[in-house]
Amino acid sequence: MANEKQFPMTAAGKQKLEDELDFLKTIKRKEVVERIKIARDFGDLSENAEYDSAKEDQAFVEGRISTLESMIRNAVIINENELNKDIVRLGTTVTFIEVPDGDQESYTIVGSAEADPLEGRISNDSPIAKSMIGRTIGEHVKVLTPGGEMEIKILSIM
Repeated sequence: MANEKQFPMTAAGKQKLEDELDFLKTIKRKEVVERIKIARDFGDLSENAEYDSAKEDQAFVEGRISTLESMIRNAVIINENELNKDIVRLGTTVTFIEVPDGDQESYTIVGSAEADPLEGRISNDSPIAKSMIGRTIGEHVKVLTPGGEMEIKILSIM
């Protein structure tokens, strides 16, 4: 257990995981058990698609519960108020532009547990975040992406 992966996240990110875990344990788990019970009443389980589907859902829910429990247990909370805003690091919001003529973009660098690019939160394990961590405002950074290399300029860190 000493070698379990740590999950850096904000306090809000941890709360979101705790809320999901509570929902899965108190509501979703019961719904799936009820679906299994109803499907059993249909008869022969060997050819019962409803039963198979409910069992697959049960496996997914139980797997997600296990994952969430591990992530919460191994959470390392980022204190956003203590961050040095001069250097890109976990918890900072970075605004950059792709050089020479790209659009301006802003992302908050978070742990993989709370990454959501559509919401402007990218994982510290992503190529762009890895390339920016430790850098400062004004720096040009080369980013190796699956689509090739790109260059960005860091405009601000908050």
